[in-house]
Amino acid sequence: MELKKNISIWWGPPKDFNPKQDKRRVSWLELFYDLVYVIAIARITHHLSHNMSFEGFTENICLFSLIFWGWLNGSLHHDLHGNQGLRTRLMMLWQMMIIAALSIAINKTHENYTLVTIIFMIMQLYITYQWWSVGLYDKSHRKYSWPYTTLFLIAFCLMGISLSVSHYWLRLLFPLVLICNYIPPFIAHKLLLRSSQRLDLSSSMFERLGLFTIIIFGELVLGVVNGIGEIETLTFTSWINFAIGISAVFSLWWIFFTFVSSREVKKGLARASLLEILYIPTLIALGFIAAALPAFLAENDFTYNLQQILGFGIAVFLFCIFLIMELLEYPEVFDTLKKPMRFSLLVTSILFFLLSLVQLDISVTWYLALTVFILSVEITYLNYKYYRKLIKEGIDPSEV
Repeated sequence: MELKKNISIWWGPPKDFNPKQDKRRVSWLELFYDLVYVIAIARITHHLSHNMSFEGFTENICLFSLIFWGWLNGSLHHDLHGNQGLRTRLMMLWQMMIIAALSIAINKTHENYTLVTIIFMIMQLYITYQWWSVGLYDKSHRKYSWPYTTLFLIAFCLMGISLSVSHYWLRLLFPLVLICNYIPPFIAHKLLLRSSQRLDLSSSMFERLGLFTIIIFGELVLGVVNGIGEIETLTFTSWINFAIGISAVFSLWWIFFTFVSSREVKKGLARASLLEILYIPTLIALGFIAAALPAFLAENDFTYNLQQILGFGIAVFLFCIFLIMELLEYPEVFDTLKKPMRFSLLVTSILFFLLSLVQLDISVTWYLALTVFILSVEITYLNYKYYRKLIKEGIDPSEV
């Protein structure tokens, strides 16, 4: 009996489901888990940079949506049920192995997605098992996890069907896979309400979303470095482009984390899930920018298409921040600031979208300078409104 108890402690069954989660720090295991996703994101971004076409962008959206789904569910499962036991560590390890295998397969597709699909099916089945297995230890969790296990298994079957159908049917099957994978939290939200319970996005999980965003920003920095690095003879102009390119990336980072960092998500699993879904186009837009930067800065293929991609990517990114802000809670001092700040983001987003439609006959340097100028004007306006309000109210910025 004592041996069985010791083994149970050593194995570490998943934590029981508890809607009221205690605040905690992000663990080293979670950071290590994120590391393998750095590799996967780098792979699909690199793959896109060598296939800047409609098919390439469509492929990138599909790959990213499923990779992000895998990261999100693995992270949420750990956030809700993870502990220091062996089981938790092995569960994370096995998913890391799946994503690492996917990273190998991505560059070996050559229009044959069989291997990638099989690996995604393994991940799909594994994540389904993760949610289902919690019910073996905590029976109260079963009534909330059935939407996950049922719909995830349907998505698994659809992936299997996709192996034997034409590309035409893939266009219909893939949206169904995404719906099955992303709709369960909204059903679980209804089930929780029936039980008079509410599950909110924890501060640690919201922090994880920020860390995942940093991974994508790292790809933008790498895009600048790779683009300048491809130039055989570095000139003064090359270094100017390097400085302005990094400044543009930093400006996008500034705008995003000014609005998102140190905030809380509005209450309820439905809002939390909607926020997580909004992160998908936000991060895909950054990925498009990262993929376009090397060729753009190297000036090997400086075409109108690259201007379009950069302008459209920034426009979508800013518009997504505009939408995300509606799902976040801000201090009372923001009550009169939130509307004009969101409006300014919307205007800037529209401006970049319009720029993507106009063929500007200017050099790389001037296009980058124009981009940084517009972003700097937006940042200056946001900071002016923010600090003016704080000074007027006599509030210490560190308190908000």
